[in-house]
Amino acid sequence: MFLPIHDDNRLVHVRRAWVNYALIAANVACFFLAGGLNATLVEANALSFGLIPSVVNDIAELPPNLVVIPEALSFLTYAFMHASLIHLGGNMLFLWVFGDNIEDAMGHARYLLFYLLGAAGSGYIYTLAERSSEAPLIGASGAVAAVVGAYLVLHPKVKLWILAFGRIPLRLRAWWVLGAWLVFQVANLVMATPESSKIAWWAHIGGFAIGAVLVVPLRRKAVPLFDRKLSPPPLNR
Repeated sequence: MFLPIHDDNRLVHVRRAWVNYALIAANVACFFLAGGLNATLVEANALSFGLIPSVVNDIAELPPNLVVIPEALSFLTYAFMHASLIHLGGNMLFLWVFGDNIEDAMGHARYLLFYLLGAAGSGYIYTLAERSSEAPLIGASGAVAAVVGAYLVLHPKVKLWILAFGRIPLRLRAWWVLGAWLVFQVANLVMATPESSKIAWWAHIGGFAIGAVLVVPLRRKAVPLFDRKLSPPPLNR
């Protein structure tokens, strides 16, 4: 629908968003370690490290030779696996544009906690919605959706540069862009086709909701919600 390019939103509390950079680097490294462009190897690793609803819900079991990590750990490992360069690039572009400001609002440690909770929480919501699915869920989309939800709560008035339909440059308020993104996710969930149902819409929507909620307690006390200015102290007269 659109690709984010840049936001007019400078960092205030941190010099560099080191955790966000590290998360992007970790996702890229995991993609190539898991097979990269070798589709057969990626598929095999997706079964071992992806999140499979029927397995975590005790409906099915993985063959013993594919069990390489504790089942509970797959709620995190799935978020560092990607099916293709396009899948990886799209998620990392969103994380690059929006993640630094969320790290700035929370601080390094709390942002890392937020990201991992977004990944685990969106994955859990997906396993509740698709209990019997045997297809492995992979990708950082749920965690990135949490970042998007947090950004909309903190910075709805910030202007973003985007490529609409991948080719038309536009500069719009974040609430227009990210609100449209959310509507697109819900619409696709409601009107899912056999092809679109392969996308984890529940993980996207669940991650967005988790991010919008968690940003409130995890942000710095000095960071206002919805781009509201903090009221100055009253003057003594």
